[in-house]
Amino acid sequence: MKENKLIEMQNKIEALSRIAQFVLGEIENTKTMAVGTYQVMKEMPGYEEAMKIVTEKVKPPEEETKE
Repeated sequence: MKENKLIEMQNKIEALSRIAQFVLGEIENTKTMAVGTYQVMKEMPGYEEAMKIVTEKVKPPEEETKE
C-alpha cells in the first residue's frame, strides 16, 4: 500500500477511536442521570403506590389453565 493510504487509514482509525470514547462517556452520563432520577423518584410521596400500579400494567398476562 502507498504511504498516504496508510496515513489516511490511521487517521480514520484515530477518529473512530475518539468517537467511541465520546459515545462511552455519553452512555456513562446517561447512566448517572438515570440513577439520580430514580433516586429522586424513590423519595417522592406516593412512590410505592405508583410502583404497584406500573408493575401491574407491565405484568405479562397469566396463561389460562388448560382444562
